[in-house]
Amino acid sequence: MPSAEHAPDFRPLSAILRELGHGAGEGETVMLGEIVERFGRRAFGALLFIFSAPNLLPLPPGASTLLGAPLVLLAPQVAIGVRTPWLPRAVRRRRISRRALDHAFTRLAPGLERIENASRPRLTWMFGSFGDRMIGLVCTALVLVLILPIPFGNMLPAAAVAVLSLSLAQRDGVLTLIGYGLAATSGAVLFVTAGAVVQGVRRLAEMAGG
Repeated sequence: MPSAEHAPDFRPLSAILRELGHGAGEGETVMLGEIVERFGRRAFGALLFIFSAPNLLPLPPGASTLLGAPLVLLAPQVAIGVRTPWLPRAVRRRRISRRALDHAFTRLAPGLERIENASRPRLTWMFGSFGDRMIGLVCTALVLVLILPIPFGNMLPAAAVAVLSLSLAQRDGVLTLIGYGLAATSGAVLFVTAGAVVQGVRRLAEMAGG
């Protein structure tokens, strides 16, 4: 049972993220394990959001692969029905700069707050053992695309994971449907892009051979 100091926090995610970023008097970094404890039962949704949403911002090359690494560990756990996030000790002890958190979520917070204000538990039949696992399965597939170094190919998968993760945290089935729609769009764009690349390679091979 968590201590009072690390009791699960059920305030809006945006408020907790702002607090984690500011962290007045709490040091310049925060351990990932502390973030997990802070979110309690919403940890899966919150952590998936934390590591997917920054991909919607302009990031240096390779950042999506770095942010995607924890997602590769977390999303499959949702898919197989794990109740509490498990992370290796080395990952739990990894420290994240509060300044980096503040920079990212100061830009994301206004949109997140608008979603939270409009969101509420609804279509809750979409959750539960099967529903949560389906969200985890879709997020796992999206994460495998997200970690690939595809120029401008990370935005749609990241948006889909971010929305689906919020739906888990908020238990909002409308967000789930939006997330599934974004996931389908992401898959369609990836399919078309892959087809265009294959066609381009084939034409180059024909030109080289001719």
